[in-house]
Amino acid sequence: MGVEKNFELISVLGEAIGVPYGGGLEMATVQEDLASEFECPVCCNYLEAPVLQCRNGHVICANCRAKLTSCPICRARLGNFRNLAMEKVASTLMLPCNYSVFGCAVALLHTERRAHEEACEFQPYSCPSRLASCKWEGSLEQVMTHLMKSHKSIATLQGEDVVFQATDINQPRTRKWVMIQSCYGHHFRLLLEKRVKWDGHQHLYAIVQLIGTRKQAERFSYNLKLNGQRRRLTWEGKLSSMHQLIPLEIRNSDCLVFDPCTTQLFADKGNLSIHVSIRMV
Repeated sequence: MGVEKNFELISVLGEAIGVPYGGGLEMATVQEDLASEFECPVCCNYLEAPVLQCRNGHVICANCRAKLTSCPICRARLGNFRNLAMEKVASTLMLPCNYSVFGCAVALLHTERRAHEEACEFQPYSCPSRLASCKWEGSLEQVMTHLMKSHKSIATLQGEDVVFQATDINQPRTRKWVMIQSCYGHHFRLLLEKRVKWDGHQHLYAIVQLIGTRKQAERFSYNLKLNGQRRRLTWEGKLSSMHQLIPLEIRNSDCLVFDPCTTQLFADKGNLSIHVSIRMV
């Protein structure tokens, strides 16, 4: 759509909602005011095609429509009527990143927002403890404060080369061990996870991730080493960001993987020592 058409469309809709373009108002202000009109009343995310509406004209996003049978505003029964005019205008608006509340100042067309948000450095961080009971989310600057306040049992070790000890490694159930390693001015999380399948088979997965952005993680690599009884098991891998999904890396076996039989070759009285080295690349 040409610039003139874009301005005309935004101007018409702006006047319809009481935000006329002109009279001292800049286009950026109009865009911001219009963007607020394109929030789904249920999830508050910005609308994008397909935009659905009830018979009285109230709009809703497709994701929320799939979960509802009546309009959240007027309670009228919902059909599958698309609002093509709203979709057309939505495609021209510069919308703020969903992580603007965490400091991101970027505004993009809706077709560009998803790719940006997947790599946005302002994504909130979940709790590094990996405890299902902890639903905490916050900024990068708040992560360590949260850990020290709410998860004091998690060890924090200093240095590029450390030894983490996982206790009671022989327990026959799914379990996670977590350690935080601090070096190079950053914090890293070691996760050791035992998974027990429905048929009783067990595997252990060990992986290190940066508590930071994907771009920062590209600067580091890590090495994990098990020593014992004249045996050595080593894994060296690329560091990933904590924003990347652990289940995906485990499913791809992109980490140190071993079974209980291997564990017994290196464990000492039910405890397993893991040597962790982090290097800049």
